[in-house]
Amino acid sequence: MMTQTAIPKPTSRVAQYLALTKPRVTQLAVFCAVIGMFLATDELPPWRTVLAATAGIWLLAGAAFAVNCILEAKIDARMARTARRATAMGELTNTQTIAFSALIGGAGMWILYFLVNPLTMWLTFVTFVGYAVIYTMILKPATPQNIVIGGLSGAMPPALGWAAIANDVPMEAWLLVLIIFVWTPPHFWALAMYRRDDYARSGLPMLPVTHGMNFTGFHVWLYSIMLAATTLLPFIVKMSGLIYLISAIVLNAVFLWHGWRVYRHYSDQVGRKAFAWSIMYLSLLFAALLVDHYIKL
Repeated sequence: MMTQTAIPKPTSRVAQYLALTKPRVTQLAVFCAVIGMFLATDELPPWRTVLAATAGIWLLAGAAFAVNCILEAKIDARMARTARRATAMGELTNTQTIAFSALIGGAGMWILYFLVNPLTMWLTFVTFVGYAVIYTMILKPATPQNIVIGGLSGAMPPALGWAAIANDVPMEAWLLVLIIFVWTPPHFWALAMYRRDDYARSGLPMLPVTHGMNFTGFHVWLYSIMLAATTLLPFIVKMSGLIYLISAIVLNAVFLWHGWRVYRHYSDQVGRKAFAWSIMYLSLLFAALLVDHYIKL
């Protein structure tokens, strides 16, 4: 799942509500959805559809994160990274947060259904349920493999964007989903490793807490290798060309270097750098896909 670092305490009620939507995570998810929109057509996609789909996906993603804040309020209160959330501090009640989530989620569903297409609305709604209910309520507290099993909901944005333009989700869209799905564990576990004390206090069965740092570091390295192989698939199936291939090779070299350091030379500084790079990596990889789509070599 896409994650964010600690944020300062919001200073106004509007800022508190905005913080519930986890803006940094939402931005990356929506960015990947927008890339999916542009890759879905050989021409430029209709700008009205792009704007409507972006708004609808953003609103529903924010609604899912707000529900997550309700369900994890007690857990958030135990963790330094999340203790300043308004729900964790009791400054926003469950009723207020549910009303806010329903308002923006309902608006997002209306926009997607009437201004984009029903397929995109239903896919986005299923993603909402997958994250807010299946991942948060069932998987996250049950297994240290929660981020692997539940990662599909966080990987869906490119498919949502593709569906918004094409009213279909072909194999190419699912390749993009697969890339994010494989990217999520090393991205998240790097965070979990340098925030291990936080997660130990939370009571959640996160891998560094349940299986130790060496075991987690090895899996960061293992998934980094898997990610490097997975990102070659768009070129192999002729979805992309040389610009993307060269970019993927360079980006993966840096990602593998960070993964190896997490595995063999871990320190909290190494973990922080690996986590920060993983966010930049995904942004640059999808940007390379976009550039390659319009400049064929």
